[in-house]
Amino acid sequence: MKRTVLICVALLCANTIFSQEIFKRTLKLMGSRFEITVVANDSTEANNYIDMAVGEITRIEKLISSWDPASQTSEINRNASIKPIKVDEELYNLIGRAIEISKLTEGAFDVSFASMDKIWKFDGSMTVMPSKEAIKESVAKVGYKNIILDPENFTVFLKLEGMKIGFGAIGKGYAADKAKKLLMEKGVSAGIINASGDMNTWGRQPDGEFWKVAITNPMDKNKAFALLPLKDNAVVTSGNYEKYVTFNGVRYTHIIDPRTGYPATGIISATVFAPKAEIADALATSIFVMGKDVGIDFVNQLPKIECIVIDEKGEIFTSKNIEIETLKK
Repeated sequence: MKRTVLICVALLCANTIFSQEIFKRTLKLMGSRFEITVVANDSTEANNYIDMAVGEITRIEKLISSWDPASQTSEINRNASIKPIKVDEELYNLIGRAIEISKLTEGAFDVSFASMDKIWKFDGSMTVMPSKEAIKESVAKVGYKNIILDPENFTVFLKLEGMKIGFGAIGKGYAADKAKKLLMEKGVSAGIINASGDMNTWGRQPDGEFWKVAITNPMDKNKAFALLPLKDNAVVTSGNYEKYVTFNGVRYTHIIDPRTGYPATGIISATVFAPKAEIADALATSIFVMGKDVGIDFVNQLPKIECIVIDEKGEIFTSKNIEIETLKK
């Protein structure tokens, strides 16, 4: 009798799983295109969950936006060189992690990059390179070492006048992570938060298959060169297929090295796989700045992080735990 009951329960669970469907909503958040996907029993349930994710992302935007004068981030920037600003523990911890990534990448990623003067234009209007003096001056106020944190009072102080912090390189990834965490806590079995290409997934599709991500071919952005499964993982791609300038035969991307003020060269696409979109977001940018060889060697030293890099010739390179033969099939 017990065995019969167990079999019935198992069949009931299986029917429940396969009765679920995939629901999506696309909208503009944080100034970017977000696509929120959830697996749910019906559209009413799905819309409720998606509304929760939208609310969480909106909350985070209000906290970290440097464009909103009422945000704590703007308050920090306004008081650079003047006084420390007390912030919420969540923002304090995010800034702390950003500083740690800055240290880890030796400044290839720098949360104070917002201090940089925008002297490079990637809209077709540039006809000559900026002078060496202008480039040097553009990064004079950049430097994560000049951010002072007080862990007892949760204050943040920028030492230099005119210095700023910004979350353009990790903000959308962080929002994707937080939305995923919330939905998992609410019982959503599977889904994807796609924050303008910063993707974080969990669970499986209703048919039991893992979610798959297409890696864009930067030589033809309408095609993919690989389709890879994502197993409760995040993936972020940074590319310069559209925003770049060319001087003297050298292609300069819109991703600027915050240490030198010069745009990155040599890479046209960097894709990073990581447990969280926040770290994948920061590292994808960092690899561009570091360059192919240094970037891949750096990733090979990090646990649970992998990358795919495409150089300006269209050649594909990967970290040690991704089979390049598989990608070429």
